[in-house]
Amino acid sequence: MSHRVLLLMLASGFLLPAADPVVIEQIVAKVNGEIITRSELERMKRGMAEDMKAQGASAADIEQALKEREKDFLREKIDTMLLVQKGRDLSINLDTEVTKYVAELQRKSKIADSDKFQAYIRENTGMTYEDYRAEIKNNMLTRRVIGQEVSSKIVIPKAELRKYYDEHKSEFQREERVFLREIFLSVDGKSDAEKAVVEKKAKDLVARAKRGEKFNELARDNSDSESAKSEGELPPSKKGELRKELEDKVWAAKRGDILDPISFPNGWLILKVDEHHQAGLAEFEEVEGEVMNRLFEPRMQPAVREYLTRLRSEAFLEIREGYVDTAAAAGKSTRWSDPAQLKPETVTRAEVVNQKRRKKLLFVPVPGTSTGNVSTSKS
Repeated sequence: MSHRVLLLMLASGFLLPAADPVVIEQIVAKVNGEIITRSELERMKRGMAEDMKAQGASAADIEQALKEREKDFLREKIDTMLLVQKGRDLSINLDTEVTKYVAELQRKSKIADSDKFQAYIRENTGMTYEDYRAEIKNNMLTRRVIGQEVSSKIVIPKAELRKYYDEHKSEFQREERVFLREIFLSVDGKSDAEKAVVEKKAKDLVARAKRGEKFNELARDNSDSESAKSEGELPPSKKGELRKELEDKVWAAKRGDILDPISFPNGWLILKVDEHHQAGLAEFEEVEGEVMNRLFEPRMQPAVREYLTRLRSEAFLEIREGYVDTAAAAGKSTRWSDPAQLKPETVTRAEVVNQKRRKKLLFVPVPGTSTGNVSTSKS
């Protein structure tokens, strides 16, 4: 019997504890047959406090931030659980993507031994390797569901983009700047033969990029620079800010150009010109993506919240007294069932939903809410 099933049966009254029981766990919510426990919410609280402490926040700041945020922890857990469940309903399979992600992490950690890598994961995340994989998969799944079910359905006509640009031209005045991505291949500590291999790799990467492979992915997977973490992206540069050996080559290049490898004593540098902003008013085509983001983001959050409200209205959802879902669907009862009325076999999603439908549960259409934030990052 699994730990979660045992918890659910204890909470439902089917396993009667001995006299004077000691509560070791408490279920605070049930979402389509899956449970959220008090310890999960406590872990979220501890994790937030540890992250803020690592960033140098004071004890008073941490306490204030937790006070403001803690009320939304249950909402966030329910959001995630509903999205993951929806992903399974949609038969979205991300096993290959998860495997690639973890393999890339292992490559970057330079730990070839599987057992040592799993120990490295436990040490750095506080989770078992299996739980870490599950966490990565759930994060990917929530983003995929949001992308497929929400963001893909937000369409902004080009005429609306153009209208916004025409009405906000003063905001698109530019200094001349270049936006670069880099791939750096180090030769430090290498023999002459190894340096020749690195030089050949640099030339091969340029050829691959010019044939159409994505430069950002090549940078992420091959660069020895810290910028590999951001897919080779560098801060924008004005004239005179680059090293002399790069200045003329970069400023003579056009948007999208990939420069041939440039030799330095410690390695080979490959640059791509992502953008080249001329001084003055930017052309509409140059800033169309920026305009799209400006109009898209304000629509995205309400759309995600409306979608999550709809999932709530269709879900079997119970919340223990004393806990609150700050994004609850209007008109949707989440009353905690009397344990005597809840049978063990009703904990599966399909059976619970069918049972509720037989009782003629009415689904109330709910407009979008602005409660809280959802990570809507596009991948």
